[in-house]
Amino acid sequence: MGAVVALPQSPGVWAQAWKRLRRDRVGLVSLWIVCVFLLLVLLAQAGVVAADWQREVAEPFAPPTVLGPAVREEAQGETAKLPNVDLSDIDPLAPRYKEWAERAARVQMETVRKSETRPFGADRLGRDVLAKAIKGAQISILVGIAAALLATFIGTILGALAGYFGGWVDDALEWLYNVFTAMPYILLIFALAAVFKSGPLAKTFTNGIAAVVIILSAVGWTTIYRLVRAEYIKHRAREYVRAAEAIGASHASRIFGHILPNVSHVVLVQLSLHVVNFIKAEVILSFLGLGVPIDMVSWGTMLSDAQTELVLGYWWQLAAATLFMAVFVTAFALLTDALRDALDPKLR
Repeated sequence: MGAVVALPQSPGVWAQAWKRLRRDRVGLVSLWIVCVFLLLVLLAQAGVVAADWQREVAEPFAPPTVLGPAVREEAQGETAKLPNVDLSDIDPLAPRYKEWAERAARVQMETVRKSETRPFGADRLGRDVLAKAIKGAQISILVGIAAALLATFIGTILGALAGYFGGWVDDALEWLYNVFTAMPYILLIFALAAVFKSGPLAKTFTNGIAAVVIILSAVGWTTIYRLVRAEYIKHRAREYVRAAEAIGASHASRIFGHILPNVSHVVLVQLSLHVVNFIKAEVILSFLGLGVPIDMVSWGTMLSDAQTELVLGYWWQLAAATLFMAVFVTAFALLTDALRDALDPKLR
């Protein structure tokens, strides 16, 4: 009896996608950068890094180490020459900055001497800007990922039901879709943020992060719904779905077991795009005071704090927040483009 010869098996969809992604150098470098940021987020969440971001470890407005402590004295000298401008319209806390700086100087003289420089500088209270940027990455990236996952889940479920069943189910969900898309995207976000921040829901959602996640996902599911619905309308009449129906597969089995794997590339790409968009939206909301609470830090709150410091000549907090956000968002966007090319069925 002859030996059984194993027939060669063609690689699966995900194996082919990974093979194409590895050939894309830009996509691979972007993947490594995103993985480094995600590792920082996990370490910050576990308290291994940036756990003491609120500690006043340096002198107020301590400059980055590469510039040296003399930059701080020069900035203070230039600030003294400025006219007496009322900054209360820009930042309500501006009148108290001088008082805080003097108090911090007194405490510094009475206790141990604090650092004159930090790797990325220090803010007005002497907190390390690098630690704040890492902790801000934790909040901003977690909010973006959580909101994108929730929005993708809602949009995929509703789009699958509308596209598969059609009829009155499709009509009802299309009406809901039109209600959410009738108002401009950014205005709807601001309206919901105002309701969650100071409206009747403020007492229910005391956790600002949960409120921001719900706001962004409630607004962002519509794009995913529209694309998934179109894919299900296209796939529900194909032969493999009809064959599953002929052998007695249930509606749930056909929706999630047969059609969903064939449209997963659309869902995955939309998930990646929404992570970037929601991080930007969180930064805008926090910058305007409608995002995370004031006792937390994100890239948006760092930019909000830095606007007054920039007027006084202290630019390093703005530079750190902008650098971290720009690197991650750019890398994630490039990774999304590479992932879209790797999962495109036309390129297989």
